[in-house]
Amino acid sequence: MSPRIPLRRLAVLTATGVGLAAGLVPVAAQAEPPPSRQADYQAAAEEYGVPVAVLLGVSYLESRWDANAGTPSTSGGYGPMHLTDATYVAALPTAVPENAEPAVPEDARGDDSRPKAAGHPTDAPPPAEAALHTLPAAAALTGLSAEALRTDPVANIRGGAALLASYQQQLNGPRGAGSDPNAWYAAVARYSGADNEQAAAAFADEVYATLRDGAGRTTDEGHALTLPGRGVNPVKEWLSRLGLRRLERPDGIECPIDISCESLPAPYQAFGDGDYGNHDLGNRPQSQRIEYIVIHDTEGSWATTLRLISDPTYVSWHYTLRSVDGHIAQHVKSKNVAWHAGNWFVNAKAIGLEHEGFAAHGGWYTEALYRTSAKLVRYLALRLGIPLDRNHIIGHDNVPGTIASTISGMHWDPGPYWDWAHYFELLKAPFRGLPEPLAGHAGLVTLNPDYATNKPAFTGCTGAGSNPCPARSSSSVILRTAPDLTAPLVRDPGRCGTKASTMLVSDHCARGSAGQTYAVAERTAEWTAIWYLGQKAWFRNADAGPLWNVGFVVEPKPGLASIPVFGRAYPEAAAYPAGVPVQAVSAYTQYTIAAGQRYAAGPVLASEYYRASTFDWSSPGDGTVIRGDTQYVQIQFGHRIAYVKRDDVVIRPAVTY
Repeated sequence: MSPRIPLRRLAVLTATGVGLAAGLVPVAAQAEPPPSRQADYQAAAEEYGVPVAVLLGVSYLESRWDANAGTPSTSGGYGPMHLTDATYVAALPTAVPENAEPAVPEDARGDDSRPKAAGHPTDAPPPAEAALHTLPAAAALTGLSAEALRTDPVANIRGGAALLASYQQQLNGPRGAGSDPNAWYAAVARYSGADNEQAAAAFADEVYATLRDGAGRTTDEGHALTLPGRGVNPVKEWLSRLGLRRLERPDGIECPIDISCESLPAPYQAFGDGDYGNHDLGNRPQSQRIEYIVIHDTEGSWATTLRLISDPTYVSWHYTLRSVDGHIAQHVKSKNVAWHAGNWFVNAKAIGLEHEGFAAHGGWYTEALYRTSAKLVRYLALRLGIPLDRNHIIGHDNVPGTIASTISGMHWDPGPYWDWAHYFELLKAPFRGLPEPLAGHAGLVTLNPDYATNKPAFTGCTGAGSNPCPARSSSSVILRTAPDLTAPLVRDPGRCGTKASTMLVSDHCARGSAGQTYAVAERTAEWTAIWYLGQKAWFRNADAGPLWNVGFVVEPKPGLASIPVFGRAYPEAAAYPAGVPVQAVSAYTQYTIAAGQRYAAGPVLASEYYRASTFDWSSPGDGTVIRGDTQYVQIQFGHRIAYVKRDDVVIRPAVTY
């Protein structure tokens, strides 16, 4: 199809580098003011004969109308319409290694009493599924260059409209900007790129829920967009015309009914030399409370991830979520222990969710992925009694290293571009603070930066570490040694050793994240200091959007000059029965908490060690949870959580008078 470009669009497209025939830009068109992004959607809808509500609804479920600075999503998609170009993205230079001391590679199992389990590999070449290559298809339909479709939001919107129109044409459905949006359900489902009917329908249902409820927000480029709510009654009968496979939904699958979910079990299998994989059997929550849901990204494609989870010699996680449409596969039952977090204490008390993506490229996550992930997490949390807060819903980057030597090798996914505030809004548990009259009495502060406008100057998304990343929205808050934008970044001696912290995208030695709550150390009108890894760390209030709160803090008991900090809450030696090797209660050597410091208190935890060292549970104590008399308090210590012994601290209200 040749491009059909209204005259009022020519000036904007030319100015942004979209390839048009030379000499075709009328002077009058150049003189017109650039239209708003709302007008861009309207123009694309009229040009390709798509109802504008459908175009806006699909775009919202892909990107929430954001341009993301022309960078790829975690599934290789670009722009407001998430046009995918996986082959191009796979060829991009990879990010530099993290700024850390020589790292001990993370053991996903996180149990130093057993041999290490395999970690994340380099991803295989992208598969040939059409869902990962819609940008070249849009280029063929519009005549626009691939570069324009990747980098120019206006061109990208036109490309998405052209794709939707082509799908509707293939379905022999009614077309035209004035056609009934309800008749476009099957074309919307096709746009998802889903390979099964349930996933395609779930995507389309979310789009039509957005049409029903309406939406409005200011994009990352500063454009105010609205989609008025309307009555919807989509024509779903044409979904069968897509010819997609239908999934079996077996009894016992642990997913909410309104999302697309299939069972692809991970193998529990012995393979010689006393080794086995790729998870451990358990009886949770009857035997042990599940405290955490851990958010990961796969650092690989959906196809690669599914290949790896089927390998008994590899590691495991409970669920994988696909980026293009939010489809979910369950691999390990919640009662069993998967090997994913790099800390056996956390693994034994956690469920791990792998989201298709590449934190190393600084990729963004689709709204379809956020929505299905939030539905799954809310379902699991309500079913298992897990609080919906940042003490319990954590990133892989928040999991502590087990002991001093493993801190530097811990992972940093899902990365600084995961939108924690939006995610918790979808969980129906938004971050909250005290009303202004009470804020002066708050001893805690919850970070809540404005995701749309908070764009730290990260480097190293691709290529050399000095390469600046595009200015992109982020959940991260940068922490400094003094209330001054020129002050050095604070340093994490466990993560970065003696090296200075940097703005490398992978270096979170000097960062907090949205939703994390810290103890206030000091305040000025424009800056706040928090207690962070044994030091005061300052952030500018304008950057962090602080929410002032009360709650509880821990501080060393009177008379103690300092107390130790731990990466796992293991029992004392006397708790272990005869024949069961005692697991070391090993404090970090890089950190202590000095008298006078305070840290935000999380749950008080019993000391526990889940013993599961053999395939057939032939070793003494296998299949049991060993509990001690020692109690621990979880704290927000730095970017990661940590644990202190209950007997070492006083827990008191975090209130100033």
